[in-house]
Amino acid sequence: MKNKTYRKMAAVLAAGMLLMTGCGNAAASDSTEANAAVEETVEEATAEETGTTKETEGNDEADVSDALVIREQGMFSAGGTVITSDGTFDVSNYYTSREGSTSHVDHANVFYQIPEKDTGLPMVFLHGYGQSRMGWMTTPDGREGWSDLFLKKGHSVFLIDQPRRGEAGQTSVAATINAETADQTWYTQFRIGTFLDGEFTYNENSQFPQGEDALNQFFRQMTPDTGDFDQTVIAQSVAAAIDEIYEMTGKDSVLVTHSQGGMPGWETARYTDHIAGIVAIEPGIAAEVDSEDYQALLEKDIPITFYYGDYIGEEYTDVPAAAMWAGMASTADVFTEAYTAAGGNSTIVRLPEEGIYGNDHFMFQDLNNDEIADHVENWIQENVE
Repeated sequence: MKNKTYRKMAAVLAAGMLLMTGCGNAAASDSTEANAAVEETVEEATAEETGTTKETEGNDEADVSDALVIREQGMFSAGGTVITSDGTFDVSNYYTSREGSTSHVDHANVFYQIPEKDTGLPMVFLHGYGQSRMGWMTTPDGREGWSDLFLKKGHSVFLIDQPRRGEAGQTSVAATINAETADQTWYTQFRIGTFLDGEFTYNENSQFPQGEDALNQFFRQMTPDTGDFDQTVIAQSVAAAIDEIYEMTGKDSVLVTHSQGGMPGWETARYTDHIAGIVAIEPGIAAEVDSEDYQALLEKDIPITFYYGDYIGEEYTDVPAAAMWAGMASTADVFTEAYTAAGGNSTIVRLPEEGIYGNDHFMFQDLNNDEIADHVENWIQENVE
């Protein structure tokens, strides 16, 4: 390719020299035609060198216009505390001395991205049990995760690793990391399918990415706790992050929780005034009516929506976790009835009732995660100020 390009450039130089010397008493029109030929040759040579042709220029422009452009990104810790051991630090024995030492612990770790076209409210994502922020960033089959999808909708995204998990692993309360084998347990609990005759099965019409490679990636995103789960510690750290986001952006945040993250999500409202709305993706339970969490949500007039996927209910006799999830989802009904009666805004989205089928506990990683993201975005536009 380079040799061919060099030959064309040599022809350009030769033609240029002929023009400069006026060889053959060429007329002005001949000179103009020669100039055009030289320009065309230069364009062709440049296109070959860069891999761009006239036929692909339009496609390149389309690709660029669809590109996700990040104006700013970074990472910070929020919340947490500092603990100090008794005694006096012995600098002469610095490597083993722990007396009088400090440790910065129990904070949240936040990775954020702000898009070039920052037109929406910030979105704060809090993961569930055994997970980290990774679950929001990608899918088991490598498609775009919700963080990218909502960035393209104009939201800055703030992805949390909760205290004592992932990149926020420094803890004040030690715990033994569980090394038990449990892939089949969680696969069934998450309503993806079951494990029969030595194989992972999928529920009927499942939207979960299928195949050994996808399962391998999914199971490897599981993340252990490095300390005991403490709902208040998590809630206070998430609130500290939301307050810092307000200082950064001047905007209140939409808090998106998943599963176990739903419980500290409710409590977070007690410690910050900057929650614009809450999107609870299959939370373990809703806030108990008349609890401190419930009262804080109601007093601060926070709009709330619950999202539930498919395979929930006693009629799904071939889905072992279906009945249990029906019991947990019923707490959203109790909450919503009381919350709306008291003047609050709470809705429940059951995806099958919206004509969206085949979703499990990880709807934001399923094959139709973009369709569900669009549904969430519509709720934000209609309900969150």
